[in-house]
Amino acid sequence: MPALGQMSDYEIRLIRVFQTVVECGGFTAAETTLGISRSAISQHMSDLEGRLGFSLCQRGRGGFSLTEEGKEIYQAGLTLISALETFKSDVNALHHTIRGELNIGITDNLVTLPAMNVTHALARLSAPEHDVTLNIHMEPSDAVIRSVMDGHLHVGVVPAVNLPTSLDTQHLYDEPSFLYCSVGHPLFDKASDRLTLAELAYHPAISPRYPLPAEARQAHDALNLRASASDREGAAFLILTGRFIGFLPEHVADQWVSAGKMRALNSTSQHYRIPFVLIARRDRRPNRVVDAFLNFIDTPQTPTPGI
Repeated sequence: MPALGQMSDYEIRLIRVFQTVVECGGFTAAETTLGISRSAISQHMSDLEGRLGFSLCQRGRGGFSLTEEGKEIYQAGLTLISALETFKSDVNALHHTIRGELNIGITDNLVTLPAMNVTHALARLSAPEHDVTLNIHMEPSDAVIRSVMDGHLHVGVVPAVNLPTSLDTQHLYDEPSFLYCSVGHPLFDKASDRLTLAELAYHPAISPRYPLPAEARQAHDALNLRASASDREGAAFLILTGRFIGFLPEHVADQWVSAGKMRALNSTSQHYRIPFVLIARRDRRPNRVVDAFLNFIDTPQTPTPGI
């Protein structure tokens, strides 16, 4: 008696035909359900019996009935088809369920940006149908770049300044910055759009100690740089003393501008924009969580306040 070898799609199809015949009570009754002729059904049954080495049923004038082997093959077939359906369902679920973790580094003071590309992508990745752990690291841009390069972070959000060529970049948004002073500063009550560059250069200003594009560096170099700040929050602290002028991103300064505590100086000329990008290693390994996040960034939702 031949042993059953590797199951092919054809054998599975024959088992499905057999199940239908059994459930319909015979060849003739199964014709309509299967959509094939009685002779074709008979050929399929003969092929299955030949492959299994068993006679599965009695058919003829006495009617249709299963042999003992046929009964056992029918039950085994139910188990097989059920397992196949479960496997198919599980595989399909994998296409809709993302499991794993995302380690993302973000440069400080971006959460108040009007665009929400990153926030929406994180929201979609953490939806109830997924099982993703999100780990956010708020760090200076150079630290984010190093961590993405050495693999501690999957992706990062940094200014597009002096980036290694081994990183893939994806533009997120441009961040506008303006020159500000605060209440108590001699320039606060003056006509802020009529100040000459010489007047601005007379007053102590803040030098940033973080990466900036050439345009932004030139804007700072024209000022009287007398203090420094390692980040934008530090610059805000110094501006709020009323002793210094300095550049801040518009979205960062907006809370103090709205409260009447800061104002922009020569906003039509004293400004620049910094492009922010998403970075990832070019040689990174395939990762469904990271791939999904990058895809969600590519298809942003309607923006609302945030990053």
